[in-house]
Amino acid sequence: MRNEDEIWRLVEEKRGEYQALADRVWGMPELCYAETRSAEEHRQMLEREGFQVTTNVAGIPTAVMGEAGEGGPVIAILGEYDALPGLSQEAGVAEPRPVPGETSGHGCGHNLLGAGAMLAAAAVKDWLKANGIQGRVRYYGCPAEEGGAAKGFMVREGAFDDVDIAISWHPACFAGVNEPVSLANTRIDFTFTGRSAHAAAQPHLGRSALDACELMNVGVNYMREHMPSDARIHYAYLDAGGIAPNVVQAKAKIRYLIRARNVEELRPLVARVRKIADGAALMTETTVETRVISAVSDLLGNTPLEEALHRNLERLGPPPFTAEDRAFAQKIQDTLREEDIVAAYRRHGLPVEKGKPLHDAIVPMASKGAGMIGSTDVGDVSWKVPTVQARGATWAVGTPGHSWQVVAQGKSPLAHTGMVHVAKAMASTAVDAIRDPGLIAKAKADHQARTGGKPYQSPLPPDAKPALGMSLAE
Repeated sequence: MRNEDEIWRLVEEKRGEYQALADRVWGMPELCYAETRSAEEHRQMLEREGFQVTTNVAGIPTAVMGEAGEGGPVIAILGEYDALPGLSQEAGVAEPRPVPGETSGHGCGHNLLGAGAMLAAAAVKDWLKANGIQGRVRYYGCPAEEGGAAKGFMVREGAFDDVDIAISWHPACFAGVNEPVSLANTRIDFTFTGRSAHAAAQPHLGRSALDACELMNVGVNYMREHMPSDARIHYAYLDAGGIAPNVVQAKAKIRYLIRARNVEELRPLVARVRKIADGAALMTETTVETRVISAVSDLLGNTPLEEALHRNLERLGPPPFTAEDRAFAQKIQDTLREEDIVAAYRRHGLPVEKGKPLHDAIVPMASKGAGMIGSTDVGDVSWKVPTVQARGATWAVGTPGHSWQVVAQGKSPLAHTGMVHVAKAMASTAVDAIRDPGLIAKAKADHQARTGGKPYQSPLPPDAKPALGMSLAE
């Protein structure tokens, strides 16, 4: 039996348990650092599989790790399980239909991400034992990818110090190797404090914190014209000062998300935003306090690992979708705009194919996407150790990330098929690395060349701690 056939069989044997895990986590959507039940589901599954389990990784209550094997190289397989606010949606329904009593939803597919990653790790564990081969596989259950930078804190606290390579994936419209491009970013809370007063009788005695927030936004909007074209700045009000317009707002709080191509370009942008906040405080005679909530590095590629992962995807071929999968995907695609579908193809550098609700090929390695980049805390892992990511085809082509359509597909058979497919690719890449020390050596040499041999430097301030209450706008 060929190497990949054996590991793929092991994945296939376990698929039912992990499809069920993905569905359970889908049904308990929890936000950044509040993934208590989801992390517990992952912990219990790791224990049932016989992994040696560590909880509270890096001091984060919802971070969990499972290790199996002895000696040899250490292969990390990364999972996630946090959801997004405001995306409640019934499963299997091709129209917006929130679940009664629920406000959040798995709008980025992290229920699949975590279960699929652990499925790959569990198969590698069984393969190591069955073949008596030296090597260790670790599943890292990572919370708070959606803004909390948990992996960055985990890297900073040494959770990846002895890892040889890391492997991960993300749900998407297409199957292939993830193009290693993402934006560095930071989230900062700006809290303005002024003085309350009667807005009609004594307005001259008040100093409005809300005015300061609005002036800050105006200043940043003017700044947008004078920053790199691939930089991004977003904001959200956490506290607008209350609901009474006849009271001058004494306190207001706004969260800014600042993104740039890399950490070096990010730093001056952050400094400029801070100056704008100081200017807004000066103009309104308020004070401003800042708190860095999170920060992540840009993503570092690794050619040897990307080539190995692509070879395994090519051997697998595209996900084996059924006629029923295509019919449901078509219903989802019917809810999308043509520009959504075109943007999906362009993001992956592919020619637009109309009339195809699911994609039937592996994205070529040579394909390069066109702009519109997000961010991930996998970036910090990639600067610490050689890292590779796959994309798994779990959505109808054109499905926008962070949408109700993602949630609607999160428990579907097509999502399960895409999850199992990418788990096989990750597991066989891990096996390749364990069996071939040369692959790990090449990956490390590539990593050394890209980093210039410089040790990883966290973009997080030294005093920053995981914002465990960030989902409550602490």
